[in-house]
Amino acid sequence: MKLRVLTAVVAALAVTLVGCSGKATDGKADEEGEGGIKTGPGVSSSTISLGVLTDMTGVYASLGKSVTQAQQLWVKRTNDAGGICDRKIELTVRDHGYDPQKAISAYTELEPKVLGFAQFIGSPFVAAVEQRIDGQDKGLVLPQAWSANLLGSPYIRVIGATYDVETINLIDYLLAEKRIEKGDKIGHVYFEGDYGENALVGSKHAAKEAGLTVVEQKIKPTDNDMTAQVAALKQAGVKAVVVSAGPRQAASLVGVAAATGFNVPVVGNNSAFAPQLLKTQAGPALLKDYYVAASTLPIGDPGDGPAKLAKEYAAQYPKDVLDNGVVAGYTAASLFGEALTKACDDKDLTREGIDKALLTIKGYGTEFGVTHDFSDPKTPSTRESVIMKPDAGAAGGLKVVRPAEVAAAAESFTTGS
Repeated sequence: MKLRVLTAVVAALAVTLVGCSGKATDGKADEEGEGGIKTGPGVSSSTISLGVLTDMTGVYASLGKSVTQAQQLWVKRTNDAGGICDRKIELTVRDHGYDPQKAISAYTELEPKVLGFAQFIGSPFVAAVEQRIDGQDKGLVLPQAWSANLLGSPYIRVIGATYDVETINLIDYLLAEKRIEKGDKIGHVYFEGDYGENALVGSKHAAKEAGLTVVEQKIKPTDNDMTAQVAALKQAGVKAVVVSAGPRQAASLVGVAAATGFNVPVVGNNSAFAPQLLKTQAGPALLKDYYVAASTLPIGDPGDGPAKLAKEYAAQYPKDVLDNGVVAGYTAASLFGEALTKACDDKDLTREGIDKALLTIKGYGTEFGVTHDFSDPKTPSTRESVIMKPDAGAAGGLKVVRPAEVAAAAESFTTGS
């Protein structure tokens, strides 16, 4: 059974939306255009419109900005090369500030006007409209969210390892490095809602497999001071901590732990770091014993893929900081582009055509260190995670300490359980 942990307001909004929404294609049925290509919402004879639902002013402001700008860079590069299917790509961006009402309102506004969404930040918000997407809208959504609760939908496709799998890989790294061992307690500080709850499923599974005990500390996205959580974990005698929250919470956790002499390794999910943190008071502690997982190489990696993207992004946005949101955003946009190209070859630029095209994409994303397979909506596109450590000298503030790998406990784990 799928885990469903949403805030009351998001759940209430979802029910309202499902009850009152009209069909996505109201006023514009699929039709055959020039060259015998079928088109539908968001597609004209000259343009393909995609939506972006991001967070540039809330909990994930730094991530949202870099993801969005990376996608705008992809659009520029694509259009400069002639577009796709003789059409220019257009992005329509809405900043929801990680507010549930704004997020769902923005989805409702854009959905009839776009072919699909190249970005949607916030697992709870995506989950709140999942019933509507699967039931009537059927537009492809590529969320910047990795909750296993989103698996199974043919239209909402997670790019990368889900939070549960990613957390298992993080704990496996600590075990492999002999930072923890059987019989130890590990702490887990996590956001309430889909993100944190799904990561907790992973830590509990890894703990069961390795003979560990998990000490839980649930927090809200508005909680920025981790003093109480650090005190509780220190009192419990944990030997390591997992943090499934935002960059601010991770920085507070690591900084408070260092200031109070609580010297244990801390590992975080992919959205629990921003390079700007290295210039704060928590910077020295983050550099010492903090680790982050993601399903991609960091933007500062010397490999051809990250290096080329970093150079182009810096040229386009010279005043902005490089971070892993650049890789994540560009990967999602280029994946949507790959599906568009395949759908064009099939002469079907409808939502149904895009969804079918995505199912044919395998072996994707190797230039960023991980290979993705989108043929099965019920499984993550990969179970591999790259483990990284903050490095003040690296572009984007991260360096690889373990290349893409999947733990044995993650390989056998049933996601979404």
